Amino acid sequence: MSDTRAASVHGPVPPFGVHLDGGGVRVSVLASHATGVDLCLIDVVRSAPGAEPRYTERRVPLTERAYGVWHGYVPGVHEGQRYGFRTYGPWDPAAGLRHNPAKLLVDPYARGIVGELDFGPETYGHVAHVAHVEPVEPLDGMQTASTATTAPTAPTAPTAPTSLTGVADLARTDDADQTSLPGVPRTRTPMLGRHVVGDPYGPADDRDSLGSVPHSVVVGPRHHHPPVRRPQVPWRDTVIYEAHVRGLTQQLDAVPEHLRGTYAGLAHPATITHLKDLGITTVELLPIHAFVPEPHLVTKGLTNYWGYNTIGFFAPHGGYATAAAQAAGPGAVLDEVKGMVHLLHEAGLEVLLDVVYNHTCEGGAPGQHIGWRGLDNSAYYLHDGGSPARLVDVTGCGNSLDFSRPRVVQMALDSLRYWAQEVGVDGFRFDLAVTLGRDRAGFTSNHPFLVGLQTDPVINQLKLVAEPWDVGMGGWQTGGFPAPMAEWNDRFRNATRSFWLSDPAAAAHGRGGHGIRELATRLAGSADLFGHSDPPLVRGAIASVNYVTAHDGFTLADLVAYEHKHNQANGEDGRDGSDDNRSWNHGIEGPVPADSLGMEIAPLRRRSIRNLLGMLLLSAGTPMITAGDETGRTQGGNNNAYCQDNEISWVDWDLTPWREDLLATTQHLLRLRREHLALRVDGFFLGHPQPEDEPGQPDLAWYDAEASPVSHEQWHDTSTRIVQMLRRERRGHDDQEIDDSHVLLVLNGTLDDVHVTLAGRGNSSRAWTLAWDSAWEHPDDRELAADGGPHDVAAGTRVHLEPLSMQVYLAYLDHA
Repeated sequence: MSDTRAASVHGPVPPFGVHLDGGGVRVSVLASHATGVDLCLIDVVRSAPGAEPRYTERRVPLTERAYGVWHGYVPGVHEGQRYGFRTYGPWDPAAGLRHNPAKLLVDPYARGIVGELDFGPETYGHVAHVAHVEPVEPLDGMQTASTATTAPTAPTAPTAPTSLTGVADLARTDDADQTSLPGVPRTRTPMLGRHVVGDPYGPADDRDSLGSVPHSVVVGPRHHHPPVRRPQVPWRDTVIYEAHVRGLTQQLDAVPEHLRGTYAGLAHPATITHLKDLGITTVELLPIHAFVPEPHLVTKGLTNYWGYNTIGFFAPHGGYATAAAQAAGPGAVLDEVKGMVHLLHEAGLEVLLDVVYNHTCEGGAPGQHIGWRGLDNSAYYLHDGGSPARLVDVTGCGNSLDFSRPRVVQMALDSLRYWAQEVGVDGFRFDLAVTLGRDRAGFTSNHPFLVGLQTDPVINQLKLVAEPWDVGMGGWQTGGFPAPMAEWNDRFRNATRSFWLSDPAAAAHGRGGHGIRELATRLAGSADLFGHSDPPLVRGAIASVNYVTAHDGFTLADLVAYEHKHNQANGEDGRDGSDDNRSWNHGIEGPVPADSLGMEIAPLRRRSIRNLLGMLLLSAGTPMITAGDETGRTQGGNNNAYCQDNEISWVDWDLTPWREDLLATTQHLLRLRREHLALRVDGFFLGHPQPEDEPGQPDLAWYDAEASPVSHEQWHDTSTRIVQMLRRERRGHDDQEIDDSHVLLVLNGTLDDVHVTLAGRGNSSRAWTLAWDSAWEHPDDRELAADGGPHDVAAGTRVHLEPLSMQVYLAYLDHA
């Protein structure tokens, strides 16, 4: 075909993507530097049932152009049609231009994506070849030939161009008996122990990638589903549960085998019952946008388990659907996702999606040529402005989408709106969100994308959560995002782990710790981070998403059993994963055999887990639990299990007695939170009385072990390890919401038994009732208190706390 087109360049820009319209489709794609774009309609040809597919292709030139957007109407295209794009234009990598019509490109707006990505040289835009490496060695991030240990494999012969009639002039195949069949075969390049090397600034590769890349699929609106009815859980009541679609139910026997590890399995009654009984309100799913593995993982025989390697921001990941839905096609996969969301909504559960708009699956400059890179490399990706043009990587993933570009901002907002309106999700967690707020000068809270989140009438009604950092300059921005966004609070994680784990570990060896100042600030909602706004304090404590663990890092059980990461299974010689774990093995690394003398530390480990849970679930802010922590899930010390789609990462539902006790404890703590307004506050504590309270009755007060107000010296004394936090009752939003209980948290962060004088004199005349003690293995241990004494005690009473433990007291209104 010709690479020049007549085009109208000032017409209106249609919606991006391929959309059903009457008897055909409206097509629109950004390729602002291209001289021509083809819509490629793909059909599957099979010689026999079960045989490897072959593909024929019909190319339809897009002849209309407006402001760099190529578009047109193509009749005779229906739901389920596979397609892709090919671009024509300059191949000038030094200038950031990488047009290569030999490469079939995925539509960035595709609603469905099918097929696996091959990792052979056909999927690269530049000339490349396969080189052998040691399977146990990690790939060099630049994929240079210097990592090869044997002579490189010769590149395969290039194929002839595909004709406009849709049949390859010469089929690419290694089997002479197949040459008479029409179309291009599916490519499966063995890559174990091998990787692709080449010069990304060298010449363009002319091998056709049709049989080597996933295909976009036309998927229309799903009108047959019930209307979306969101639970609309108030932020104050929200308890987030971070889960992986496959990992949550892959080993859950109560879910039928064919549903385990799927969208349908996540919405199965057994799964929902567990979440509801636990006290969860909101499920946050690790990425379910379509994704693919990274080449360096394929070389080692591993895969991307977490899903932070997106190939499509509008298409659900097909691998999480049931086999029946996958066989029926992307429309059925989308139906299953919508059905999952609907069933969770019916149970009163919200759904948040972890979304990865900061980078794509194409990697760095030496990476694959799959979609955005071939369509408009310089418009989609952040470059350094130099010559040759080099990618700027503020994500640690090889590339960064350039959010100073309006079309990138539009793509992310369009995607969010689609998942909210078409699928019905309740909100989003933004991975490496600082990247999304970067302009040419760095991060700004007034970035157009963040303004869009605040002002879009669909998106601003949802729950929005930022991961407030990336790896670029000025990348740590916790507290820097605008309302109504909440943020992951890494300072809460660090303070909680330090106080209960790394500080005691240091104290056991005669070293000092951190005292109570940082911990108390996090307990009270982190106003120092989230209170700076105009006007001040409008974001409230709910803006702090408190967590002790997440998908990356140790599990709760591993935090108390390992002081060092054990990531050998990842094949990177322990170089991956954080070294700042703030964990404590309590004297022995790893699991302790049941019949060994080391079992004496097992109760201490379990108490440490309960202390961490108590901090998480009873602090001001929005708590987030990582799936499986409520039952003591272990990853065997692996703190970066991103490539482990196996028992290392999957939730283990075979509960031993101590794990059942832990589940009961988590349920009890969440019940306390749910039943007492002082434990789930909207705004910040102010440290002065609420309306109708007396002058000496602040809404939040801090006391030492003798029930005296914590002094300035004690706040700054790192040896202070005992503190009491008294929260007075909170007013509900209406007359139906009444809770007049005060709450007292008593913390003993020392290695010794202590006696503490309960605080409250002068602040309250009520008696205290012990509601929970982290020394209890099970909440029912309350009825088996060792001293056999009364549970109701007056302020000023001396009480006993075990080493490294916490107690929770409630004081109800005395109606006498």
